[in-house]
Amino acid sequence: MSKTTNNHASGKRKRAIARATIKPGTGKVKVNNLSLENYGSRITQMKIQEPLLLSKPTSDKVDVFVRVNGGGAMGQANAVRLAIARALVQHTASLKQVFLDYDRHLLIADVRRKESCKPNDSKARAKRQKSYR
Repeated sequence: MSKTTNNHASGKRKRAIARATIKPGTGKVKVNNLSLENYGSRITQMKIQEPLLLSKPTSDKVDVFVRVNGGGAMGQANAVRLAIARALVQHTASLKQVFLDYDRHLLIADVRRKESCKPNDSKARAKRQKSYR
């Protein structure tokens, strides 16, 4: 791929959807127009930084902009992580094996979703109790 073009990628986790854009730059990372240091808790920041640390020489030469909405804090962090890793692989194809060796979920989405509630029951798997006496 040419280094002058932008790379777009998306990632999903539960109800969270993240869209990442990578363009040549100086290594800035912004999530919802906030720098990574100001976004979320320390654990979510570390989760988001994993693909950036694995691709250190490449990630220092690009700027990453991510928009994420829906879901909870960790769902959003995992969606952002997936989107950033996919965009970096589009930018530099040799990173694919590095990411897969580290963690498969950096490139392949976790498709598990919340199970829906069944009719006349309070929860997805809980059944109504019967009383015979």
